[in-house]
Amino acid sequence: MTQQEGSFSRTTVTAALPYTNGPIHIGHLAGVYVPADIYCRFLRLSGKDVLFVCGSDEHGAAIPMKAKKEGVTPQELIDKYHHIIAASFEEFGISFDNYSRTSSDIHKETASEFFKDLYNQGDFMEETRAQLYDAEAEQFLADRFVTGTCPKCGYEEAYGDQCEQCGSSLNATDLINPKSVLTGAVPVLKETRHWYLPLDQYEGFLKQWILEGHREDWKPNVYGQCKSWIDDGLKPRAVTRDLDWGIPVPVPGGEGKVLYVWFDAPIGYISSTREWAAREGKDWEPYWKDPKTRLLHFIGKDNIVFHCIIFPSMLKAHGDYILPDNVPANEFLNLEGKKLSTSKNWAVWLHEYLQDFPDMQDVLRYVLTANAPETKDNDFTWKDFQARNNNELVAIFGNFVNRVVVLTHKYFDGTIPAATQLSGTDQEVLTALSRFPGQISGSLERFRFREGLQELMSLARLGNKYLADEEPWKVIKEDRERVGTILNTALQLAAGLAVLAEPFLPFTSEKLKKILNFKSLKTPSTWDSLPQKTDTLPAGHLIGPAELLFRKIEDSEVDAQLNKLIQTKKENEMSDTPLLPQKETIDYETFSKMDLRVGTIVSAEKMPKTKKLIVMKVDTGLDTRTIISGIAEHYEPESLIGKKVTVLVNLAPRPLRGVESQGMLLLAENPDGKLTFVTPEDAASANGSPIT
Repeated sequence: MTQQEGSFSRTTVTAALPYTNGPIHIGHLAGVYVPADIYCRFLRLSGKDVLFVCGSDEHGAAIPMKAKKEGVTPQELIDKYHHIIAASFEEFGISFDNYSRTSSDIHKETASEFFKDLYNQGDFMEETRAQLYDAEAEQFLADRFVTGTCPKCGYEEAYGDQCEQCGSSLNATDLINPKSVLTGAVPVLKETRHWYLPLDQYEGFLKQWILEGHREDWKPNVYGQCKSWIDDGLKPRAVTRDLDWGIPVPVPGGEGKVLYVWFDAPIGYISSTREWAAREGKDWEPYWKDPKTRLLHFIGKDNIVFHCIIFPSMLKAHGDYILPDNVPANEFLNLEGKKLSTSKNWAVWLHEYLQDFPDMQDVLRYVLTANAPETKDNDFTWKDFQARNNNELVAIFGNFVNRVVVLTHKYFDGTIPAATQLSGTDQEVLTALSRFPGQISGSLERFRFREGLQELMSLARLGNKYLADEEPWKVIKEDRERVGTILNTALQLAAGLAVLAEPFLPFTSEKLKKILNFKSLKTPSTWDSLPQKTDTLPAGHLIGPAELLFRKIEDSEVDAQLNKLIQTKKENEMSDTPLLPQKETIDYETFSKMDLRVGTIVSAEKMPKTKKLIVMKVDTGLDTRTIISGIAEHYEPESLIGKKVTVLVNLAPRPLRGVESQGMLLLAENPDGKLTFVTPEDAASANGSPIT
């Protein structure tokens, strides 16, 4: 059974290592990094010893594939995306204690030592098995180098390690009709020797640890996926691959092989901890080996099997490490009703968001938390992003803070007035304030981040309602002392927001603390002291001038983002449209019979009673002749006059609706059906110039 949270001395929090074949997008943020950051900030505010580690995942077959596509080396590729990812995280405020990378020396050392420990203990099986081999490329195919039909759902573009349609974890040899990504060839089976972790030997341990021990405290989606895997029966899993990109297998016979990326990557959490400890002069081992440490993995649902079954089996086999206490995996976030896709550029990229919406990190944090896919897939839309900012952050949170600060400066020159005689309403409001830390804590401790954010906004709503009901702008005419009490009470709510917003909206919290001049307070409220204090801001304390916490987002800003997605959609549709196959081969003599010349269209008009035909006069340099073309749905006749064109001048004349067409113009048809002229590059080319 899980331990009670209070019985732990420290907490180690890991966030899934982002893969360095592209930047970070909002799906990664909503599923992993924002909830993990909220939780770690909350633990720190509660005075807990917490270590938050992550790093770039830089090995695996997809890296050399992407590098080849971009025309760079694998090292150049991972350097590029590691720096983009790390810089984006830092600017966005993800508060890692250490962000590392799996290409570092300390990771290579840690992963190699871990493998050798298991190897020396006899925990691996060493077997020769038939694996898929591309005879044309003369190499074994790693999982991501093979695509085919998923045997479980029938999806025709599943990878050799996972089906992205149904989420099933696969072996490449499971695929129906497999083909090589490298050459398109049908792979053959060829024997190769590898090391395997015998997961079937850990079934009893996993049943007891997960199915019995975590039935009540793990999220249903996590528990259910684990149960399905265990119930289906576990099989030995290869921990090495035939690749030249990765950590070399550090034992005899491992030449030409590397550690399988899903063996290597989770060890990255341990190596990141070691890197942090070396830098800070601390001992790393208690954070991974002390039973009084609570280990938490924040991941997306596609990584559940690796973090709940494979990595724990590795840790169990090693014997020195603690097991995760919880794995609060989220479902997927979609974008405008469609699945996010790095390869298809269907995403909102974090580094681009930070450029398009400077100093608005908290708006995205807020929207992604409010729409967090905690129990089911959810959807991000730009219209909802705008509405939540304008109608919630601006109109509720920002409006309350701005009103109370403006009124304090207007009536009391920015000095906190004394609360003389509290009314029943004042007492109710302050009592409600005292409950919010516990209510939000309860939500966060159960990994219900949407619920916690709703509680925070309920405090802002309470402040707005209190000011609206008490109407200090009216009472000031009759009872200045009462207005002082009202504003004092409202300011305590604002101070509560400054403290409680920090896990969710760290930049806003910092800005609000600056407005309320927290740094001048002798004993500023903390998360734990807030329930006992009704005077976080004491009478006589001077606050700063009003400053807008949030700004409205205009329609034009949202339209620009939607237009970007529309363009992406068009590009995807074009790339998905199959090209016509090549026609039969001709010899040079046949080609040389065509006489292609530069020409200029001198007149053009639609052919009567037709939709497609335009009748043109074309100066070919040899003569001026009539040519008829079916381009009326793509061009207006008047736009064609003066256009340089390529003319096939020796095509036999052909009558069309009583008019003889004396040649043909060359046009290209785009995948979307749009016709465009194939024109000479030099517009000054003389009419009649031969094209060869």
